[in-house]
Amino acid sequence: MQRTIVGIDVGTTKVCTIVAQVADNGRANILGVGLTPSKGLDRRDVVVNIDDAVNAIATSVEKAERLSGYRIGTAFVGVAGRHISSLNSRGVVAVQRPDHEITRNDVARAVESAQAVAIPTQREIIHVIPRAYVLDGNEGIRDPIGMSGFRLEVETTSSPAR
Repeated sequence: MQRTIVGIDVGTTKVCTIVAQVADNGRANILGVGLTPSKGLDRRDVVVNIDDAVNAIATSVEKAERLSGYRIGTAFVGVAGRHISSLNSRGVVAVQRPDHEITRNDVARAVESAQAVAIPTQREIIHVIPRAYVLDGNEGIRDPIGMSGFRLEVETTSSPAR
């Protein structure tokens, strides 16, 4: 079974969009690439003109769509620059189901709880990565869904940006 993935890299000199089909064995087949000069960013990768940046990204995406024949709905986006940072946080929730089985909803609530950190008003969290879970004090759990417990914690890395 193959799946289609899209990557977008927004840099100071160019915006690149790539569409690929990835087979179960991990082999990728490139379906289309869209390259366009970057606009609206300064040399530190900070957006200085949002309209120009949006237009450059849209142009790159349109070119990749045209070449690949694939309508892009979601993508992995690479963001870099000094305006990006990361911080570690922890979220804790009580398991909701009466039988104490961990569900996707419990995991989502725990991750949401981890996002409740104080950050300066000019910054915003753009991405949260769960690193590990703790279930009733048992650490190092990678995927708690389907396990049983009372208290679910998640250790996350968040990326706030200006």
